[in-house]
Formats: sequence, C-alpha cells, structure tokens
Amino acid sequence: MGVPIRQQYQIARYIIGRKLARAERYPLVLMLEPLFRCNLACAGCGKIDYPDDVLNQRLSVEDCLGAVDECGAPVVSIAGGEPLLHKEMPQIVQGMIERRKFVYLCTNALLLKKRLKDYEPSPYLTFSIHLDGNRRRHDDSVCQPGVFDRVVPVIREVVERGFRVTVNCTLFQGESPDEIAEFFDFVTDLGVEGITVSPGFSYEHAPRQDLFLQRKQTKQLFRDVFKHGAKKWPLNHSSLYLDFLAGNQSYGCTPWGNPTRNVFGWQRPCYLLVDEGYAASFDELMNDTDWSAYGTGNNAKCANCMAHCGFEPTSVNDAVAHPLKALMTSLRGPRTTGSMAADPATDGPVQSGMVIPIKAAVEAPESRRKTG
Repeated sequence: MGVPIRQQYQIARYIIGRKLARAERYPLVLMLEPLFRCNLACAGCGKIDYPDDVLNQRLSVEDCLGAVDECGAPVVSIAGGEPLLHKEMPQIVQGMIERRKFVYLCTNALLLKKRLKDYEPSPYLTFSIHLDGNRRRHDDSVCQPGVFDRVVPVIREVVERGFRVTVNCTLFQGESPDEIAEFFDFVTDLGVEGITVSPGFSYEHAPRQDLFLQRKQTKQLFRDVFKHGAKKWPLNHSSLYLDFLAGNQSYGCTPWGNPTRNVFGWQRPCYLLVDEGYAASFDELMNDTDWSAYGTGNNAKCANCMAHCGFEPTSVNDAVAHPLKALMTSLRGPRTTGSMAADPATDGPVQSGMVIPIKAAVEAPESRRKTG
C-alpha cells in the first residue's frame, strides 16, 4: 500500500522550504513521549525503570501541542510508555490532526480495541503497532504469554475499519532469519500499510542487557533475512538504509533529525541515550548540543547502534547526493553477499552531514521504538 499523495506532497513541501531557507539542521519527525508508564514490562526497554513519581507524570495537551508548534516537524511519533494510558490522548491527537501533522500513535495494542471509539480514520493518523515477531518471539520479548494472540485480531479489526496501520518490529539476540521472513510474510498478509524494523538499541536501563545485537551480528542477520526477498515486503525504509543494515554502506548518524520531547524536556541527543541531559527548549537543543560528541565512532554508547532514527536520515541524504546509486539499490534490493563496508565503530569517526529526509519521510516514519 502506498503512502497517500497528501502526505508525500506536504512533507516534500516542508523539506524544500527548509532547503530554500538554508537551514543547517532541521527536524523531520518529532518523537513525543507524553508519559513513561506502560502496561507491559518488556525485557529490552528501560522506560518503566523510573520511580513512581516520574511514571505518574504526564505531558498535558498544551505541553504536547506546544512541542509540536515549537519543533515544526511535519510528522509526530507519539511513543512512551504506552500512549493509550494517557486519558487526554484523543485531544492530543486531534490537535495535531488539526495542525495537519502526520501522527504515528505507537501502541502495544492491548488497549486499542477499547480506545478505538475515541478516534476516526484520517489520512493524518496511523496506528503503529508493536509486534516483535511470531507468537513465541513476541511474547518472549514483552515478557507476557498470550499477548501476540490478543494483538493480531486487533490489527485485523483496525485495518478493516479503515485506519492506517503499520507494524513496528525490533530484533534482538537469537533471532532466526527464516522465522523473521515468515513473520514479515504474515504481517504483509494482514494488510498493514508498512513494516518498520530495527535492531534493538542497548538501553542502559533495560533489565536484560544480553538481548542486544552487536554490530557485525546485525549486519549478518539482515543479510540472511533479505536473502528471502526484501522487495516483497512493505518495509518502510529507504533503499540505502536497508543496504546499510546489510553491511553495505558506512554511515554516521544524524541524531537531530528526530528530536525527542518528554516529561523531562528536550532530550539530548536522541531518545536512545537517556542520561545525557535535557534542553529547556527546542532551539536550545538544536543550537547548544555538542552533536560531534555522539554517533558511531564518536561515542562508546553508540558503538552498536544501527537504529533508523539516526541512520535513515543519513541514508536519505546520501540518496539525494547520489540518486543513481539509490535507484540501483532500490531496483536490486539490499546486497546480501560479498565484503561489508568499513565500519565507523572501528575505523574512526564518520561525519553525518545535512539531513534531507525525503523518501524516509514519505514512507511512514514511525516511533522507531517498540512500546512497552
């Protein structure tokens, strides 16, 4: 299923405007975390590690819409925690739709059937549903049996009722390429608009640190998955980002492309690093953050990160600079054999460069994180 022309047009117009204004850095997706509390306790997520006084905090409707206005990005990914626990979420979403923002409401879907009456299908609203693999794999990931069987019927119902739906999948240690391919086939048959997939980032506060893939493991895993035929799945990523996951591109990250606003303020430098401090305003975040201190090859915490929140914008920038390269990669799909590209984690710093996120923006940018 293609992304609506309206979304393509509005995002392209935004990007052209930023280019004409000669903006050095600009956001594409606002990562909004109105709360950290969740109704799951996933092994690879450290959000609910906060004390109760933090978990009980909420961004108000005014806070959320103020962040949208302050940031100006055309796309908003509402994550958490579990956003559907926020009693004012319908008003928050409606306010964003009225501003003509494309909203990706990330959810583990356990409350979605009950809450669906609060929303109407809209080209500006997509439910991004967390599903980390087949029944066994997903239930292991969320540390609760039976969740997969509760979520899949909800996905079918939400699709049938005319809502835009994507699935957000995070991969961890012990994944089977064959099982991942089968899962992608299954999700595609559900009729969802797209699939976002990313290697899990090793959150410092996650209860299980043995779950996370090392960089070389990630590349080989994606090569083995893509051998099944990446082009048959509606993967919501640019062709060069998929090629990067398969170890064929050497990229540094562009963290300012997806700024995060949560209950503490504007998080430095991205939503993946939680202990680097906060800015009081969006302008302070963009102008006063030492961006050179972060990224693969620049910061040990970033050594194994290949998450699309940072690397998708870089890959799209490369596509703009080298359109023939991007076209050929799109036509052939990610390369799955041969030597791998130099790795900035071991071969020295790589500068990210200007963000010009066109295809990544058009093809359903989402939460980039599993919820729960």
